[in-house]
Parts: sequence; C-alpha cells; structure tokens
Amino acid sequence: MRSDVSGEKDEEIVHQVQSGKIDFFGILVDRYEAKIRRYARKFLSAKEDIKDIIQEIFIKTYTNIQSFDTKRKFSSWIYRIAHNELINALKKKKKKALPLSLFDPDIFFPHSLRNNYLNQQINRQDIQKMIDKCLDQLEPKYREPIILYYFEGLSYQEIADVIQVPISTVGVRMKRAKETMKPIFKKLGYNL
Repeated sequence: MRSDVSGEKDEEIVHQVQSGKIDFFGILVDRYEAKIRRYARKFLSAKEDIKDIIQEIFIKTYTNIQSFDTKRKFSSWIYRIAHNELINALKKKKKKALPLSLFDPDIFFPHSLRNNYLNQQINRQDIQKMIDKCLDQLEPKYREPIILYYFEGLSYQEIADVIQVPISTVGVRMKRAKETMKPIFKKLGYNL
C-alpha cells in the first residue's frame, strides 16, 4: 500500500489521504508526533494532558484533512490546529503556560551567554533555570513566537500563519520578547 514516501512532501502525502488512501495518514503522524509533543510540552504541565491533547490534535487533523488546501504548507496548518487545541486546554484549566524546560541557551543568546556566563562558570542547568524563569514571565503572545521559532524551527511566515497575525507582527513580538527578557535577566542578577 505505502510505497517509499520518505522523499515526498507532506502536501503530497495529504493528497494521498484526501484521495482515500487513509493509511498514508500514519506517515504524517510519524513525521509530526514528536514535534507536536515537544510543542505541547511547552504549554501543558501534566503528562496526561499532553497525551490527550496530542491525540485530539491528530483526530482534528484527520477529521478536517479534506478541507486542507495542498497548495499551502501542511506544517503551518497542523501547528495552527495544535495552537488552537493548546489555547483551549489552557483556557479550560486556567493554567499559566509552562516555562520552557528544554531550552538551549546557546540558540537564543549565543554571544551574551557564552561571553558573560562561561567566564563566571555558571553551569548549564543554572542558565536553563534562569531562562525558564524569564520566559515564564513573558505574556503568551510573546512566548509563543519564541517557542515556534527557536524550538519548532518555523519561519516568520509560518508563525504568522499559525497564530494568524501579519508577518510584521511576528517580528515585533519577537523583538519585544527579547527586549522584555533583558531586564528580567538583570533583575535575576545577570547582565547581558
């Protein structure tokens, strides 16, 4: 049934699913399950919540797959579904978004952290905790673009599609997030 599809684009696989080859949906699940799990882990704290929400995301993806326009990017579409489900879950539980726990500080602040903190011999876990505290203090509208860009590898255009704002707004939110984090770092006793 499934031929070698490792080189096929997501949109081509979606087209196969839309054409009635429902077993091809498993390929999409294989490609996106770890990514969606990582994305969800940034927002929800309980493991059962993550498992349930991921299942719901893939159910909604499958249920609505016929409405997907294969001329668009599938990754943006599935992240949009994930975004909506995560926001709904947060509203239901009235939780504050979980700080990032898998953050690699070298990705976000490469020069500042290496230059300032390696000299002070702060270990990586301390830096990780410090960044988590800072990101936890960001408003969700600033935190989400950071997560999507630095952790999920989405472009500004893809982020704009996911959170449904103009691409210029994504840039502004990224800049404001970084500006907001600098005084928080200072408040915690670190100079960037």
